[in-house]
Amino acid sequence: SGRCAMAERVRGLGSGAADQFLDAENKRMAENLSSKVTRLKSIALDIDQETADQNRYLDGMDSDFLSATGLLTGSVKRFSGMVRSGRDNRKLLCYISLGLVLLFFILYYLLTRMHT
Repeated sequence: SGRCAMAERVRGLGSGAADQFLDAENKRMAENLSSKVTRLKSIALDIDQETADQNRYLDGMDSDFLSATGLLTGSVKRFSGMVRSGRDNRKLLCYISLGLVLLFFILYYLLTRMHT
């Protein structure tokens, strides 16, 4: 319907006036298109920056997980070595385990008392 209305306007004008009208309409539409392209370019640059930021964040998380995995692997190896060793170490291991469980319950009790 927009084309039909524009065609009717152009038919009512003379040849020179029609050319001027079409030229002005083309310039207006070109400016409109240019502003849309500029907005799309800005959005694309924002997406690129956000993607780079997210990749840096994920790379940092990856190295953190690798260091935590190495730490846990070493701890498990030392713990397994203690369990496989002699009877005296088993007795010590039981005392340490019992102490850690008691420490956990004491901390839990203290923390719940602080919040109430």
